[in-house]
Amino acid sequence: MVTLSIDIGGSHIKTSTLDENGKLIAPYNKLETPAHATPGAVITVIEKLAQGLAFDRISAGFPGYVRDGIVYTAPNLGNSAWHKINFSQLLSESLGKPARVVNDADLLGLGVISGKGLEMMITLGTGFGTALYLDGKLLPHLELAHHPIKKKKTYDEYLGEEARKHKGNKKWVKRLEYALEIIKTVFNYDTLYIGGGNARFIDFSLAGNIKIVTNMEGIDGGVMLWK
Repeated sequence: MVTLSIDIGGSHIKTSTLDENGKLIAPYNKLETPAHATPGAVITVIEKLAQGLAFDRISAGFPGYVRDGIVYTAPNLGNSAWHKINFSQLLSESLGKPARVVNDADLLGLGVISGKGLEMMITLGTGFGTALYLDGKLLPHLELAHHPIKKKKTYDEYLGEEARKHKGNKKWVKRLEYALEIIKTVFNYDTLYIGGGNARFIDFSLAGNIKIVTNMEGIDGGVMLWK
């Protein structure tokens, strides 16, 4: 079985195909996320990226709150049209294959976790993504992004890309250190994984049970979603 893996982000949409062992068949290809990222516009970009690729099933990571393949919110796409959108059904109808859709942090984490104990994934990009796993099983619907970390700021507002640009890397990194202390206390995880494009700005020492991971390291999350 060949899996089309889709990563939908606030700035780009990426696709690749994977064999049953999670190894790349077709390398990452990407296009910019449309400025007016309605469901139809996003599907159009995915259709372009999938053109010419052979696959049997679809896995998609989406930057918002997803339940049973239905998207309820997508604040980082800047479009209010994403409310109760059955995106797994839209993908299946568009590409003609069965599809599964989860939050993008959920999908990345499935590709990097060890399967031992309580593991957590956070992603640092346009927004702030979170996912939680127990003994290798996804505990879905953890959404810290819109939870307050300060009196008037959510995690997204405090640690998203707009905050980094506005505050600068030095202050943003200090904010991240503060947030990681809270997360450690609240979740008492065995292992924490940090991904996303802005993880590259981390310049402080991390505990031994905290690991920075890349999208490539988590590539087989698209296959694990079907297991």
